[in-house]
Amino acid sequence: MGSLKLALLCGVLLCLLVQVSLAAKVRHHKWAVEYLFWSPDCVEHVVMGINGQFPGPTIRATAGDTIVVELTNKLNTEGVVIHWHGIRQLGTPWADGTASISQCAINPGDTFIYRFKVDRPGTYFYHGHYGMQRSAGLYGSLIVDLAEGKKEPFHYHGEFNLLLSDWWHQSVHEQEVGLSSNPFRWIGEPKSLLINGRGQYNCSLAAKYSNSSSVPECKLRGNEQCAPQILHVEPNKTYRLRIASTTALASLNLAIGGHKLVVVEADGNYVQPFAVDDMDIYSGESYSVLLRTDQDPTKNYWLSVGVRGREPKTPQGLTILNYKPTSASHLPPIPPPVTPRWNDTAHSKAFTSKTRALMGSPKPPTTSHRRIVLLNTQNKLDGFTKWAINNVSLALPSTPYLGSMKLGLKGAYNHASPPEKYDESFDVMNPPVNPNATQGNGVYVFDLNSTVDVILQNANTLTTGVSEIHPWHLHGHDFWVLGYGDGKFKEADVKKFNLKNPPLKNTAVIFPYGWTALRFVADNPGVWAFHCHIEPHLHMGMGVVFAEGVKKVGRIPSSALACGLTARVVAN
Repeated sequence: MGSLKLALLCGVLLCLLVQVSLAAKVRHHKWAVEYLFWSPDCVEHVVMGINGQFPGPTIRATAGDTIVVELTNKLNTEGVVIHWHGIRQLGTPWADGTASISQCAINPGDTFIYRFKVDRPGTYFYHGHYGMQRSAGLYGSLIVDLAEGKKEPFHYHGEFNLLLSDWWHQSVHEQEVGLSSNPFRWIGEPKSLLINGRGQYNCSLAAKYSNSSSVPECKLRGNEQCAPQILHVEPNKTYRLRIASTTALASLNLAIGGHKLVVVEADGNYVQPFAVDDMDIYSGESYSVLLRTDQDPTKNYWLSVGVRGREPKTPQGLTILNYKPTSASHLPPIPPPVTPRWNDTAHSKAFTSKTRALMGSPKPPTTSHRRIVLLNTQNKLDGFTKWAINNVSLALPSTPYLGSMKLGLKGAYNHASPPEKYDESFDVMNPPVNPNATQGNGVYVFDLNSTVDVILQNANTLTTGVSEIHPWHLHGHDFWVLGYGDGKFKEADVKKFNLKNPPLKNTAVIFPYGWTALRFVADNPGVWAFHCHIEPHLHMGMGVVFAEGVKKVGRIPSSALACGLTARVVAN
């Protein structure tokens, strides 16, 4: 009898496994990265595109699917990698797409195959992670739908995908040289804001509402590369807007005239729904919001995107919410929503404080095994302007960490542990007394499955009275955002941590002169970047490297190791 039960049980399990394997698909993509002439904001420049497209193709998959991207580098003089932002890469850390950390850059003419599983539904995106290639336009959307038979905790009739970015007319190569020069040359503010790769420079869709005659109205037919993508909707329906920000610099605020937005997802995790008139979104973040088309259907409405956190010298990005059957050529009767003041941090903090995990979401461990405090400062290094963490500016090695740590190679990077805290006498409210920093490439190594607290501490820059916003992104993990605070973090602040329903995210902001507390479980064997998602800040050294359980990582493809010291091992 026992044998019969065991046989029946085995049969049921086998059927379940077959069902799962049949439902999951392998989705193949063959891509070529190349430079293209394009007019993202009605002015022609060179962009970095994929298969002749800008932005790159949207990947759509179902949770449990395997994505295979055969990526060929058709850039003549530079390497390339692609990071799959928000995908944890469980069991495939070499597919994370971070040059010098998870893999070697793909050389011109070479092909690298990314193969990874998307284990959770959500709104994600991908982008270049070598030099400042994200600024050059190397990005696109990655949407993962629920597995078959599963249901979202909310209902909607249709959806739109909004990928937000900022755009310069100066080439990325010029920007990189300026950032690395002495005297320092800042990249300046973006010329335009793009919605799905489309914006307008030196003209405005809403010029007729402006008091200034200096900016003419855009005369667009609709088939131009810079013509806005109109959001066509039907009255009295609910739509899901999937919004992701891949900006290089700008923190953004999004609003739709006359409509409330109900936030339901953040960085691929469900949140307790809450309604807002407008929402802040920082570089590296993604959200889903629900939009109810309950306004006058004889009118159209503006969707506006404006700059936050920096004095805005960039005009709003605009498109139109078009109620069918009203013609999309009928402009809204009133001006676009006004973006909140750039330095109204109270408005920003109010939004982040409303973000709470949906009931039933995983809760954080009540205690941590280790805490590291990361002080964010602007510094000087031999006269050059840099960003540093605990006075160390990150300079990535020529051999990827994942390969050198897995193979136990010596001399690939500095094996001394980076500083886990900063000098308590440091005054975060004023420019540093000693602005000089050092350069390093050490790794914070965590015990596998240990719980780690990270305190991100902001400070004054080299300029008196200035402290900047920094959105920090962690590869390979989600973290719980336990809290925010003003001034310098103190031990007593631990009592303020939200352990009841903190949101799970992969990107979190630190506000000017403030701190942000994060907690994560180091349960994903590999080597992972943790960095400011502002492209020039990372280029100037604003990042650290985490590692855990590297010896448990499986066989790394040789194509990920074909550079630096690991190239010699692969060759033998």
